Amino acid sequence: MVQTPPSRLVIASRESRLAMWQAEHVRERLTLLYPQCDVKIVGMTTRGDQILDRTLSKVGGKGLFVKELEVAMAEGRADLAVHSLKDVPMELPEGFALAAVLQREDPRDAFVSNDYASLAELPPGAIVGTSSLRRQALIAARYPQLVIKPLRGNLDTRLAKLDRGDYSAIILAAAGLKRLGLPQRIRAVLAPEDSLPAAGQGAMAIEIAERDDGMDLKALLAPLNDVATEQAVRAERKVSKVFGGSCQIPLAAYATVDDGQMHLRAMVGTPDGARVASAEVRGPAADPEALGLQVAELLRAQDAVGILAACLSDAAQAEEAARSRELQADGSTGPQPV
Repeated sequence: MVQTPPSRLVIASRESRLAMWQAEHVRERLTLLYPQCDVKIVGMTTRGDQILDRTLSKVGGKGLFVKELEVAMAEGRADLAVHSLKDVPMELPEGFALAAVLQREDPRDAFVSNDYASLAELPPGAIVGTSSLRRQALIAARYPQLVIKPLRGNLDTRLAKLDRGDYSAIILAAAGLKRLGLPQRIRAVLAPEDSLPAAGQGAMAIEIAERDDGMDLKALLAPLNDVATEQAVRAERKVSKVFGGSCQIPLAAYATVDDGQMHLRAMVGTPDGARVASAEVRGPAADPEALGLQVAELLRAQDAVGILAACLSDAAQAEEAARSRELQADGSTGPQPV
């Protein structure tokens, strides 16, 4: 039975310029599909947008960018939410699902600098900004002479920090720069062989909540789904899910699909790049989760679990040291003896 479109649909979106571009893109696609449907966008500020002085790995991870949008859908204030897929947790709350994955933009990382043409040109001690432990691990492994510092904020904020001289270079997702009409800021695109993308990087996803009004949103959104992209990101997210799918671990997973066959590559490593495990498999794209599990097992055989345990231990020690510094700055040394 053909699903009759509703008279109105509301899209929930973060309010950053990139997020609103993505929501507008989906709105335009839906308007073309269903001209009689009035599609609106509701912008929201998420916790991930508000907390800019700490890395995501220290304040709750990917879910900080989607929680408020899910609440809006659960309360009936929105019908769907548009996300950058790499911001979506591997496990969705009960009652929520990914209804469609749109065709992928460029999934690669981009080198952005006002003074240098590539990572290889940066002098020893040059400061590179990145928000990703994955990128940090990959850069540190190849360029140990560089200094890597955290970089938070939306795309415009990150570029502004580069332009005022806080960093010699920054690493961003090429997809975001291209979507916002800023390809000229890219000095070099990093090949997957040098900087393997994060699971879901470059892909947009539409999330929906279960409904009791008879409206089959998944059927309505099905024409927006790109099968090859969906298969690729399902394999990538499976690898990430096996190892916890957290911002606290440097993990990359990237799949390509060609003529029904998938090539899946993945890696895990310590943030300093000292220990890295990598693996790849090829097989039928129709069974993406199985390929994800195969790659995960190959990584396990290279002590991926031990590598990630070391990452989490180091992160906990760093957090404890930061708390100690804050206490000292406040003039407190903790509980005093009676």
